[in-house]
Amino acid sequence: MPVLLKKALYLVVMLLLISFISFLAINAAPNSFLAAGELNPNMTPEAIEKLKAVYGLDKSMFEQYIHWLINLLQLNFGVSFVSGADVTDEILKRLPITLSMNITAMVAVFMLSIYLGIKAALHSGKSFDYALRQLSLISFSMPSFYLSLLLMLIFSVTLNWFPIAGLHSIEPKTGFSYYLDMAWHLVLPVGVMIFVSIGSMSIYIRSLTLEILKSDYIFFAKARGLSEKIILRRYIIPNLLPPVITLLGLSLPGLIGGSVILEAIFGIEGMGQLFYLSALSRDYPVIMGILTITALLTLLGNMSADLILIKLNPYAKRS
Repeated sequence: MPVLLKKALYLVVMLLLISFISFLAINAAPNSFLAAGELNPNMTPEAIEKLKAVYGLDKSMFEQYIHWLINLLQLNFGVSFVSGADVTDEILKRLPITLSMNITAMVAVFMLSIYLGIKAALHSGKSFDYALRQLSLISFSMPSFYLSLLLMLIFSVTLNWFPIAGLHSIEPKTGFSYYLDMAWHLVLPVGVMIFVSIGSMSIYIRSLTLEILKSDYIFFAKARGLSEKIILRRYIIPNLLPPVITLLGLSLPGLIGGSVILEAIFGIEGMGQLFYLSALSRDYPVIMGILTITALLTLLGNMSADLILIKLNPYAKRS
């Protein structure tokens, strides 16, 4: 319980700090939500001031933050400047799509990287190891937006295998067909997320496995005549899990941040696309709401990784 309490307090403090820095950064950005109105010759200064009062932009930055923080404690992110809709409802409507994409990509990256990294280490210097290293270089250096456009051109435009954009087909579907159609639309964006992340993870696991294979306990395990499967299950994988789980927790922000670009390119109505459109229109309540939710998910992911590590290694509680 003390460990959980300490991590919960850390999460709250970090969330407040991140929200404050985000609020400062947003207000320090050039232009504002009313920039277009200020350039309109038909808008009088009095009208601009009235609009600022309506949106609360006439107050100081500190007063605006305190007002936003009070609303946050009531689980209220305010109202969108652009649509007038409740920000909390808008985020909750789009959050499941973004979460499903990121969780699917993370699980796939974890499973595939473990398999590829261990196999490459066990066959070090052979053709499979060489092929994985070359593929990892391509994966690490490939921009997600370029790969997205390339896959759309090949599989959507040329071959017509997958939909080019959106979450659903024009023809409405119901029941199981509805979710199957959605999954079919998400194949390309989730595939991009997996490919751009799997290279660095696989090479990292390969390097860790090579170090484990050089250890004394692996030497004595082989001397005892244990099979490769038993050595893999009892010695290699248990020693791989702690650093891999730590790396997954640290890579969560990158996956969530990458979904902003992918959702904008593939026209997916998720939280990333909402953030992109809100940033263009300077919709401050929506931007702050999404940044806060993203920060909370990232902190929860890191905290979960820490708790899993404590479960795997009880001695970590002492550190």
